[in-house]
Amino acid sequence: MDARSILHLDLDTFFVSVERVRDSRLNGRPVIIGGSSDRGVVSSCSYEARSFGVSSAMPMKMARAMCPEAVFIRGDMEMYTKYSRMVTDIIADKAPLYEKASVDEHYIDLTGMERFHGCAGWSHELRDTIIRETGLPISIGLSVNKTVSKIAAGEAKPNGEREVAQQQVLPFLDPLSIRKIPMIGQKTYHTLRSMGISTIHTLRVIPAEMLGSLMGQNGMEIWKKANGIDNTPVISYSEQKSISTEHTFDRDTTDTVMLNQMIVSMTEKLAYELRRQEKLASCLTVRIRYSDFDTHTLQQRVPYTAFDHVLISEAQSLFRRLWQRRMLIRLIGVKVSGLVRGVQQLNMFEDTPEMVSLYMTMDRLRGRFGRHAIRRAAGVMTAAERSERELRKASELLAEKSRMEERLRGWHYH
Repeated sequence: MDARSILHLDLDTFFVSVERVRDSRLNGRPVIIGGSSDRGVVSSCSYEARSFGVSSAMPMKMARAMCPEAVFIRGDMEMYTKYSRMVTDIIADKAPLYEKASVDEHYIDLTGMERFHGCAGWSHELRDTIIRETGLPISIGLSVNKTVSKIAAGEAKPNGEREVAQQQVLPFLDPLSIRKIPMIGQKTYHTLRSMGISTIHTLRVIPAEMLGSLMGQNGMEIWKKANGIDNTPVISYSEQKSISTEHTFDRDTTDTVMLNQMIVSMTEKLAYELRRQEKLASCLTVRIRYSDFDTHTLQQRVPYTAFDHVLISEAQSLFRRLWQRRMLIRLIGVKVSGLVRGVQQLNMFEDTPEMVSLYMTMDRLRGRFGRHAIRRAAGVMTAAERSERELRKASELLAEKSRMEERLRGWHYH
């Protein structure tokens, strides 16, 4: 494959940076963002707080003990989503092909642009524009593929730039810790360290077959990344797929209770699918189709989320606003879109660790026993409701039968 030019943009300590744009008194001070109680966890922290040993996902109680002079902020996901969109809009206005990889990361494919503009110069100008228009610090890495450009952006922090040309890839990667390879998590890191592997150079000179036999396909992928090999394409953000579900009723209905139960059930299903795919949504759409096939949709932007309780309330609100005619409904649908990759940051700004633990437990049960193993009561009919619905359907069928018999008698009479 011909050499590519891939730019990675990473907003430095994104949540903290947004808070500093809003309040300059936070500049230079240790800042910790997360749950407000001691039972909460750290969502993000400034470099000043990190110098005290504070890190993301650390219990807030421990962070307070390690850095008592820090400014502690609950956090505002709606505001962070707004700034994330501001950055994306700037990139979309200037980039030929870009991918929004997470709330605070983007990739841009600049391959071929070097014929008309210097890729490094163009990247520098884009970074300057983002800093000037948003006030947010951002680090960039420019190289031959996603892996190397992401690592380069990490090495450029804080608020810097790093270009790694084709011939520089291996000399650049070799001395770095294996932690720098994006897909190496805590468990894999400890496994490799137990084998005496600490640098990317040591990892890449190991026979690929050995890593493959030890870790399967993941081992082969890690070996490729250590050797600077990554053919993953930049996926156009506009082509990021949405996730949707819809239901066509056997009989057109105006049963408010059943319709609301269906909205809850469908939205819960989509939220679980988001978490399963490790994605977040920033837009929710509800669609209804009346018995005369007249179809209406309504959508709402939401702070990046993958949680049922956030999406369900929005879906119910959209449905109430949509269903104004009180006509019989033939179909309802729910869709989440504006998807980005990234695990929900434990909703550290609003929810307790118990809420997070509950979601994790429910998802484990669904993963083991199927997606319907556990569901919200609001989205499931009770036995009494089911019985009432069946009686109503039976009554409607009897009424319909009587009407048909009446018409037949009239036809025989004539």
